[in-house]
Amino acid sequence: MRGFFITLEGGEGSGKTTQLRALLTHLHSTEREAVETRDPGGTSIGNQIRNLLLDGENARMDPLTELLLYEASRAQLVQEIVHPALEAGRIVVCDRFTDSTVAYQGYGRGLDLDLISRLNELATRGIRPDLTCLLDLDPAVGLERVSSRLAAPRSRRDRLEDEALAFHERVRHGYRTLAATDPERVILLDATQGISNLAEEIRRQVDARLGLPGPVER
Repeated sequence: MRGFFITLEGGEGSGKTTQLRALLTHLHSTEREAVETRDPGGTSIGNQIRNLLLDGENARMDPLTELLLYEASRAQLVQEIVHPALEAGRIVVCDRFTDSTVAYQGYGRGLDLDLISRLNELATRGIRPDLTCLLDLDPAVGLERVSSRLAAPRSRRDRLEDEALAFHERVRHGYRTLAATDPERVILLDATQGISNLAEEIRRQVDARLGLPGPVER
């Protein structure tokens, strides 16, 4: 039996990582076998590519180079992690996937959307998420959150966080377009609400798709 593939998407500072961890804690509490991963990264090869992509020293990276590196990391992730886990009937929870490439490299960088679609199909072997939780946030607010996080010692912006506000606004537009065109898969969530409220909303969406019972009314 094929497993279930969940992705979390959103712009910078939207809180994806926090919500992913909360969702995994919930899934483990239901005794469902869940695999955590991220894109780019998730494998030894992918993590090396991730470092290239996010290193602020690589500011001159060409957009096409960037796109192909994302797809290379994704192909390795699908080969090593995603495909085997789904074939084994596990739940896979991934921090970003193909929607990020459409939003960032397509809408953000202005690369051809048909090209991105073809490359995504190739890198993923046609595997698509069953459910995508899109954390929607005004980019200006998200970048303020990033700046607050960077107040910690030895913290610094990565190459994408360092892009201009206009870039992040195009990315948000891309994400919202995806949500509008694929509403059965992509659930648009307000990332300005409290962490616990957002986590509960994500849990409800996931439980409904997995056929898990809802919370007991008291």
